[in-house]
Amino acid sequence: MYEFAIFWDWLSFGVRWLHVVTAIAWIGSSFYFIALDLGLVRRDGMPEGAHGEEWQVHGGGFYHIQKYLVAPARMPEHLTWFKWESYATWLSGFALLAIVYYAGADLYLIDRNVLDVSQPVAILISLASLALGWVIYDVLCRSRLSDNDTLLMLVLFPILVAMAWGYTQLFTGRAAFLHLGAFTATIMSANVFLIIIPNQKIVVADLIAGRKPDPKYGKIAKTRSLHNNYLTLPVVFLMLSNHYPLAFATEFNWVIAALIFIIGVLIRHYFNTMHARKGKPHWTWAAAGILFIVIMWLSTVPKVLTGEARVSSTAETLMASAHFPAVRDTVMGRCAMCHTAEPAWEGLTFAPKGVTLDADVQIAEHAREIYLQAGRSHAMPPGNVSAMTAEERALLVAWFEEARR
Repeated sequence: MYEFAIFWDWLSFGVRWLHVVTAIAWIGSSFYFIALDLGLVRRDGMPEGAHGEEWQVHGGGFYHIQKYLVAPARMPEHLTWFKWESYATWLSGFALLAIVYYAGADLYLIDRNVLDVSQPVAILISLASLALGWVIYDVLCRSRLSDNDTLLMLVLFPILVAMAWGYTQLFTGRAAFLHLGAFTATIMSANVFLIIIPNQKIVVADLIAGRKPDPKYGKIAKTRSLHNNYLTLPVVFLMLSNHYPLAFATEFNWVIAALIFIIGVLIRHYFNTMHARKGKPHWTWAAAGILFIVIMWLSTVPKVLTGEARVSSTAETLMASAHFPAVRDTVMGRCAMCHTAEPAWEGLTFAPKGVTLDADVQIAEHAREIYLQAGRSHAMPPGNVSAMTAEERALLVAWFEEARR
């Protein structure tokens, strides 16, 4: 069982790495093409049907890029598709969701002080919410609202806020933020899989058949790409938030999530305006900075991080172990100067990652993390600042492994 815990931790790490790599590829190509599209210039002498062109320099070479709103007169011999970055990002993200939150539902997904449900029910709620997000978004995009991108985004924002609040009424704070990110990322990836790529394939098929492609397919794809561009930065924040309890585990976490969407839009507005050669709206950075200060204030007013802890059967077994008194002394002596409600370590105001080890039940509930980070590895204490001995690390290993047999 304990070897499986190590395997599962490495599996989570490996899938997380894959998710980050694919996300970098997708976000990079998305940002690049939006910037390219906004920077296109019409010049004399361009081929028939060309909408605009741009010259770029990179890596010691020059690139001459032209865009056709509908399609060129004939099908190119080689056509590069940008789709696998999106698919791989969503698939790896969903795999990570399953590994961390579905497999560890009792610990990471379900907060019985919020909603007392079984693991299968919680997982079904999670899956249904992701599907519901796409359905709502797609219906709005197919309505008359699609004629005005700004109005459509203004309608979508209250929906995102409602989902942010709703998730906090269903799951743990950490899972709520993660699901809001997955909710948004599902919309983005579905845009690519169900709208953008199919529309491009219709245009290609028309070219091959000698038909003139309908320009509406390109317009629809461009609109969805623009939405993805503005949603990217909030999704990145939400995916990173699980490392910062002050974001996800405070009373106003759903308000914080809502403000993050505004900040993300402000930042993208700056870059998109700059790439379109329409100036540099520096006010967006000031507004984003002010909102971030508001977020910091919301995270500490009032200082409510979590509800009352529910003692699990696993924690009770760990506390009943013959090793536990010695383990408690070790944790209190080597870890509690930081992992406490009021850290004594200079420069720390809050316990790292919100993990406090002041009480027996807290130590037992975090046994797996203690085992992996202070027993089987030397990640904790950082730099071994409290001089934890090899014997003490062996004690932590023996305590966890014997209790889990």
